Amino acid sequence: MNHYWAKLLAGAFFEVIWVIGLKHASNVSTWLITVVAIFLSFYLLIISTQKLPVGTAYAVFAGLGTAGTVIAEFLFFGEPFDLVKMAFISLLLIGIVGLKLVTEEQGDK
Repeated sequence: MNHYWAKLLAGAFFEVIWVIGLKHASNVSTWLITVVAIFLSFYLLIISTQKLPVGTAYAVFAGLGTAGTVIAEFLFFGEPFDLVKMAFISLLLIGIVGLKLVTEEQGDK
C-alpha cells in the first residue's frame, strides 16, 4: 500500500475521533482533541488526493469514517449490537476494498 492510501486511512481514523468528539466532548481538552482531529482528518484527505482520484478518496474516507464510528459505538459506548447494521457496514467495507482494488494512482500534477 502506498503512502497516499495510508494517509487516507489515517484521515479516516481521525474522522472517527472527531465525530465521536462532537457527541461526547464535555470540557476544553476534549473539544481541543476534537478540533485537532477535524484538522488532521481533512488535511490527510487533501494530501491523499495528490495521487488518488478525489471521488474515490472521499468515498473511502467517508465510508471508513462511517464504519469506524458505528463500530466504535458498539465497542465503547454501549450501542446495542445490530446484525442488520453490521451487514450493511460489511457491504460498505466490501465496496471500499473494491474501490481500492480498481483505483490507479494519478501521475504528478
